[in-house]
Amino acid sequence: QVQLVESGGGLVQAGGSLRLSCATSEHISGLYAMGWFRQSPGQKREFVGYIIFIGGGTYYEDSVKGRFTITRDNGENTAYLQMSSLRPEDTAVYYCAATPRAFYGSDYYAKGSNYDYWGQGTQVTVSS
Repeated sequence: QVQLVESGGGLVQAGGSLRLSCATSEHISGLYAMGWFRQSPGQKREFVGYIIFIGGGTYYEDSVKGRFTITRDNGENTAYLQMSSLRPEDTAVYYCAATPRAFYGSDYYAKGSNYDYWGQGTQVTVSS
């Protein structure tokens, strides 16, 4: 069972930045993709973006494009979600998820049901 451990959440003012980390218990080479999702109280879980580990290709939800960046460090078995120009509406619990399954199609990894492993979540709060 692959374990994912997130860190880096916290409180930040609007316009600020945070970097979330997601450390995996298995080497990244054993996984194909990692996604980031978020959920606010009373809201459905929302897709944020994903990275394909081989090649590093990324895909983002429209509201975070140009503000959020997903990267990975193969040597550290860790992926990152760099968040900049944060807005109060970015406030949520952020989750990373991973899967070893390879599927070619940008929409596939935007769906949480296509991931096999999930982190515990980390709270991000953006004050206005």
